[in-house]
Amino acid sequence: MSVKVLVVDDSGFFRRRLSEILASDSEIQVVGTACNGREGVEQALALKPDVITMDYEMPLMDGISAVRQIMQRCPTPVLMFSSLTHEGARVTLDALDAGAVDYLPKNFEDISRHPDKVRQLLCDKIKSIARSNRRFSSFASAPAPAAQPGASATTARRVGAVPPAAGSAARPAASPATGSSVPAPRRKHYKLVAIGTSTGGPVALQRVLTQLPAHFPSPIVLIQHMPAAFTKAFAERLDKLCRIQVKEAEDGDLLRPGVALLAPGGKQMMIDARGSVRILPGDERLNYKPSVDITFGSAAKAFGDKVLSVVLTGMGADGREGARMLKESGSQVWAQDEASCVIYGMPMAVVKANLADAVYSLDDIGPRLTEACQ
Repeated sequence: MSVKVLVVDDSGFFRRRLSEILASDSEIQVVGTACNGREGVEQALALKPDVITMDYEMPLMDGISAVRQIMQRCPTPVLMFSSLTHEGARVTLDALDAGAVDYLPKNFEDISRHPDKVRQLLCDKIKSIARSNRRFSSFASAPAPAAQPGASATTARRVGAVPPAAGSAARPAASPATGSSVPAPRRKHYKLVAIGTSTGGPVALQRVLTQLPAHFPSPIVLIQHMPAAFTKAFAERLDKLCRIQVKEAEDGDLLRPGVALLAPGGKQMMIDARGSVRILPGDERLNYKPSVDITFGSAAKAFGDKVLSVVLTGMGADGREGARMLKESGSQVWAQDEASCVIYGMPMAVVKANLADAVYSLDDIGPRLTEACQ
């Protein structure tokens, strides 16, 4: 069965070009287009697509307002298109908070120069989002948790962007080979908590980090697949929402308890044994910049068995080989459970490789981190 897509954009050229790209895949069917957010909501109600692509700047109703209405009236996975600017990053993060699943840069130059690459990336994202097990109805209707001290009402809504999926209580990981339960992670003094994620990660990280106390006892590094123009804005947003401090990592930054360093987009982040961060140019031969595998692997070499790593929602398998290195060094590896993932790709790769010491739902990860690191 084809994936039904609704294209919403005020640019006639972009609607046509995007429709052509999607229609070139036999597994995708463009069932309609809309030229503004209001028409997009109407078409979503009438056509019931599997996935909606959405521009953010449109007349009559902008993309973020449209996403909010769609999530309230007919919850549907939305893929946002955004500009690669600081303002574009801010708006995209707002859209993710409103309920959008993922985003892609709206880059006409890439479409012209690399049409095959753009086509594959876009179609793969659409199909992966359509296959995801996200329960949009229950997510949209669940109540938001209370805001952190000093947070605004807007912050409270942001923190509550992804309520827990029903029946997704924490549980030990099951060994794919034997089906037996793996013992729960042990408490110890961890020199580092390392968290890697991709699709669905901005909201998932927000959900986890807002639950950590201000005096969290371990340093934290965050690896989120994200364009270079986005990571600074994302770090600033997390810093405002969380009790812990969050900043975009810079070369030479020291790891400190209660401070989370976010890997800058387009580059690689490594950890050295002295407890400092190295930021290196992104290697064009690597698919992911930043790469979870690279940061996890360097952490294994630097700190041996004193790393607690977590692999959250995301497409693909980045993090699996880094998790393998951490396991070989005696460190702990956790994975987010399928029920609470937007895309169960990266955590699934870790679980299927029998590398996960524990599997937890998204809302349990923050409290479990606090418990494990005491």
